[in-house]
Amino acid sequence: MSEHSRKTFLTATALAAGLTLAAVTPALAGGTTSHTPRVTAASSPAQGDPRSATQHVADFYGAYIDAVWAADDPTAAASAKALRGFYLSAGAQKAVAAYERREHADGILFAQNVPVKWKVTYTGSGAGHATNRVTLTWGDGPHAEVSRIDVRSDLKTLKITGLKPAA
Repeated sequence: MSEHSRKTFLTATALAAGLTLAAVTPALAGGTTSHTPRVTAASSPAQGDPRSATQHVADFYGAYIDAVWAADDPTAAASAKALRGFYLSAGAQKAVAAYERREHADGILFAQNVPVKWKVTYTGSGAGHATNRVTLTWGDGPHAEVSRIDVRSDLKTLKITGLKPAA
């Protein structure tokens, strides 16, 4: 085999191996179960704005779901409690506690389990408050259950002042 043919063959083999790895890696990363971390390629960097009420709600739900998801972590319950104290107004904390006593379910998620995905969408503002809709997804696949929560925030303090299941 000539030197040129050998280089061409090695280049083609390396290219085929790289393409095979690129095709297989996403499939392997997507097959998660229960609390197995999901590995995904970032399509865009994460970013935020501490002045945004919508971002504040998104930060809260992201951190809160992380804390309650990590039930086997001994610091998780304290973290969830601290997050409630930081992000919720005193009135909202009381309303959440009353809901939990009455319904025996988490008053932030309005459920007894933990969603696998969440999304926050701004829905409007007025009279010094912003409203955001939190969409929670309770599983993977095309038939995953979805629930929605309307979250009201004070625009001055950014504290969450009210939560209610969306109609």
